[in-house]
Amino acid sequence: MVVDIVKKLSDRNLKFMESPIERIRLSQTAKDQLTKLKRSTKIDQWNILCRWAFCRSLAEATAPSPVPIPQDSNVEMSWRVFGGEMSDILLLALKQRCHNDGYPTDKETLAIQFRLHLHRGIGYLAGDPNIKKIEDLIELAVKN
Repeated sequence: MVVDIVKKLSDRNLKFMESPIERIRLSQTAKDQLTKLKRSTKIDQWNILCRWAFCRSLAEATAPSPVPIPQDSNVEMSWRVFGGEMSDILLLALKQRCHNDGYPTDKETLAIQFRLHLHRGIGYLAGDPNIKKIEDLIELAVKN
């Protein structure tokens, strides 16, 4: 039902939600990990791999550790590029996760939690020895 509402609003070109972060810049470590994933999965788009990684982190029961994450790579994208047609749904998922973890849902907290989830998810996907092709990502999603 929520998906249908968001889709209808998107179809009418209405701005549903303000993104928590305008530009997303990855760490060099995350870029290197994504490069490895690009080779193995044959998914060429950074944003698509980042969506997989973000959702992978959201699926974890625990909140990500609050560690500093450098923004030292040349991989950068806007929130809308990151989320594509799913950007409003991904923002809703982030807000719900923050609420579930006991965090406020102000813009600064959302931006911090987003970066933590994104980088944790990238690390999880890159470190998973079972992910060797795109079908392995799909199997991981179906299994969870």
